Amino acid sequence: MSETTEKWSNLEEAAEYLGVTKDTIRNWIKKTDIPAHKIGRLWKFKFSEVDEWVKSGNAAL
Repeated sequence: MSETTEKWSNLEEAAEYLGVTKDTIRNWIKKTDIPAHKIGRLWKFKFSEVDEWVKSGNAAL
């Protein structure tokens, strides 16, 4: 059984991926339901989850 595992991305990579600033990502974490996972003091993201969040229309703030 072959399963690809998507890597976790950090806040800076997520901001670059979405074309926004790190501050925007932090605001979305506080004010929206962006799929972010806190691991210790760091926020981690899976781009597939972020893509679904954007497509669902929940990214509008």
